[in-house]
Amino acid sequence: MSLLHQRCFNHETREAAARCTSCSRFFCLECVTEHGRRMMCASCVAHLKLANPVARSNAVWWAAGSGAGLLGAWLVFYYLGMALARIPSDFHGVPQ
Repeated sequence: MSLLHQRCFNHETREAAARCTSCSRFFCLECVTEHGRRMMCASCVAHLKLANPVARSNAVWWAAGSGAGLLGAWLVFYYLGMALARIPSDFHGVPQ
């Protein structure tokens, strides 16, 4: 079906400028957005975000992993510093 004679699904008086790759409806420029290199309508983008809880859980795992990594690095450097502080000063042969 050609885009030439189509009207926007939401605005009947406007000419269609793009076709949603998900629902195959025609929309004007105000009703579509680029999502993942595809032109999609707002309702299809909303359905993708609701239907894909993996994106939210990935963010949670990333944040938890980052926090654990920072805590681990802090512990390593803290205990390394404590170990270095316990080295006696005469270890290096420097007179006092």
